[in-house]
Amino acid sequence: MAAEIVDDLDLSLGDRRGRGLGQRRSWASAEPFERRATPFNSADAVAGSWRQLVHSYRVHAALLDLVAILLVATPVMVALYEPGAQTALMIAGATLGFVGLVAVLHGYGDAVLGRSAAESRVLVRAGLVSVVVLVLASYAFKAEVSRFLVFVVVPAAALLAVAARLVLRRSLTKLRMHGQAMMRTVVVGEPGPVATVVQDLAVDPAHGYRVVGVCLPSVDAQQTVAGAPMIGAVCDVPQVVVDRSVDVVVVAGSYIGGNGLRRLSWALDRAGAQLIMATDLEDIAAPRLTMRPTGGLSLLEVEVGASRGRMAAKTALDRTLGGLIMLVALPVILLAALAVRLTSPGPAFYKQTRIGVDGAEFTMWKLRTMYVDADRRRAELLGSSEGNAILFKMRHDPRVTSVGRVLRKYSLDELPQLFNVVRGDMSLVGPRPPLAEEVAAYADAVQRRLRVRPGLTGLWQVSGRSDLSWEESVKLDLRYVDNWSVSMDLLILWKTFRAVLRPSGAY
Repeated sequence: MAAEIVDDLDLSLGDRRGRGLGQRRSWASAEPFERRATPFNSADAVAGSWRQLVHSYRVHAALLDLVAILLVATPVMVALYEPGAQTALMIAGATLGFVGLVAVLHGYGDAVLGRSAAESRVLVRAGLVSVVVLVLASYAFKAEVSRFLVFVVVPAAALLAVAARLVLRRSLTKLRMHGQAMMRTVVVGEPGPVATVVQDLAVDPAHGYRVVGVCLPSVDAQQTVAGAPMIGAVCDVPQVVVDRSVDVVVVAGSYIGGNGLRRLSWALDRAGAQLIMATDLEDIAAPRLTMRPTGGLSLLEVEVGASRGRMAAKTALDRTLGGLIMLVALPVILLAALAVRLTSPGPAFYKQTRIGVDGAEFTMWKLRTMYVDADRRRAELLGSSEGNAILFKMRHDPRVTSVGRVLRKYSLDELPQLFNVVRGDMSLVGPRPPLAEEVAAYADAVQRRLRVRPGLTGLWQVSGRSDLSWEESVKLDLRYVDNWSVSMDLLILWKTFRAVLRPSGAY
């Protein structure tokens, strides 16, 4: 088998199939790899890379954490305790203690820095641990610690630190969109899986992976894969890492077996690069994966359905937050309804039967944005649709009223759906609520969209709305259905607010 080649301890890094690299060396060799004379200028490659900028990012992250704690804790502690040296020491101790706790939780490690979910998770965890420590210290030493300080100030400081890291990551994202602060990446494996990984990594530069080349089983294979040049064979990976200052090695597919991966990890440890496995699992978020070592095996468990606790949390979020938003939006809904009623004949609200969770029908409410004969005229306009294969959309739909165009532009026509959210027909976040004829045209895989309640907003809303193709819309909806969480819902709600202020793709 081909994979047995890389499992051999005596696998050479040189003179394989005429490459002429000279010295033979095993992946498991104890000797350090040496930089070879090569036309590639590795010094230029490191300039402006993530390897060079990560220390600066780490320093800025720590400083922002310090500032966040100081901004929240200082005025409160000065108000609670008498100003003086003792209070100053308490503030300094709390600030340094929080930053030290973040460091203990690896919040300043390379595996966390620059990664949105990981950074936020560490900061929230540090806040929770701080609360627990203060409560235990108060009980153990019978010290008077303000409850306001414990249950309000500490969580507020942690959330401010999360917000500060968000601003820092936005600056990092801007750098990466211009090709800076990237991790030099090599993808290893057979051409098919390698091409898929190269294409997927190129979709979003914000994650920081820049593919500088690929390593295939044979140097006699094609010279490029998905636009990435072949820079060596699989057996050359450790030396390629050293010669080209590679930060990350991504192994695609199953060409390299378990023992080979183990030996490759040893070699990359000496070469100073990360090893990442690209599995065949599609759109599976990290919280759904659990490693279960059993009998010498590393078993990967995939969560196949949401737990009752998560479902209850989502329902509670929908009912409480949805109700609050509806109360705030009620004056806007009433004013918009009055504008609709005064500018065109017909009712202010429009109701339509939609398909909800598990195929159940419900009546969805919207502000009317079209003339009352819109449904009858739809058949006449089918040939002019600018939507996708399933959804009917027109950028300049003649059935839309002048007021309706404004309501659609800023998604105000959808505000009455908050009533559906509070009733439980819909969720704040979820797939778009489909019509019955759309569901009838679904392929088998698309039926998965109906596994959760449809949403007032969703990934489709913050990723292009009407500008998306049907395939892109389905992919986003299925990704959400498989991986949703309360934290994801809150993030989508925040992005929806920003998308409404900059209404692209809404018509």
